[in-house]
Amino acid sequence: MPRVNWLLSSIVCAGLIAAADFPVSSQALLPYAPQINSEKLQNQGLQLLQDAVQLIKFQQYELALPRAELAVQLAPDNYEAWFILGSLYAQLGELEPGITALEKAEELAPNQEGILFSLGNAYFQQGEYQIALEKLQAGLEIEENSPEALFDLGNTYLKLAKFDKAIASYKKAFSQEESFWPAINNVGLVEYEQGNVDKAIKNWSKALEIDAEQSEPKLALAVAFYAQGDTKKGLEMGISALEVDERYAEIEFLVENLWGDRLIEDTKKFFETPQMQEIVVQAKNSVVEN
Repeated sequence: MPRVNWLLSSIVCAGLIAAADFPVSSQALLPYAPQINSEKLQNQGLQLLQDAVQLIKFQQYELALPRAELAVQLAPDNYEAWFILGSLYAQLGELEPGITALEKAEELAPNQEGILFSLGNAYFQQGEYQIALEKLQAGLEIEENSPEALFDLGNTYLKLAKFDKAIASYKKAFSQEESFWPAINNVGLVEYEQGNVDKAIKNWSKALEIDAEQSEPKLALAVAFYAQGDTKKGLEMGISALEVDERYAEIEFLVENLWGDRLIEDTKKFFETPQMQEIVVQAKNSVVEN
């Protein structure tokens, strides 16, 4: 939605008023230009930024976005304003403007690791894995103790088919935060793609020990057990996984969560079993209704 530049409009309106108040003469009348307090405008921008941050805390991203957009207009040299704006765009799936804003934030504050991590994540979502790798590595050179960034780095290595480096990054993330089950879960994804099914099962089981309610490792285990011939255990776990989170019945959703070709093929076979077909259909219908 186009936004009116209120400052420009006020100047134009003031000019029209001035022209109407004076008789026509041979000399052009200059429009009235009000005195602008730059410091006051910047303070207003920072207040809007604080409002946006509060809305972000409550996941009100669409309400936060226009405030962040106005904040960068009022405080264009404030890197935090560009950082928050770029992060909001990326959160809402608008990757191009998000990356543009984050690049502006990096230009203003090149040594802020949070900006680099956010850029890495945004470029990853865009499919620009090599650029994502460079941004994440640059951020980790500044702050190496970031489980989330190490997790993103592992995901990037995975997409670049650098499996050993992916596993190393995931394990480092997990070593920094032992409740971070997604990291150890993704080690299982990599191991399965390399044919190390027993190692994959071990890692998914560990992820469930951390959080027994998580559908992803539960479904992955179900598929692995079924593929190994343990039909009963596989079906029980598969049904339980989809009852918790119906989204995992969608193959596209699994691919988005970095499930590899080998695991996807085994999952398709698993979903085609008579026992699972009805559960999968019910789960997909529930996703559509929601």
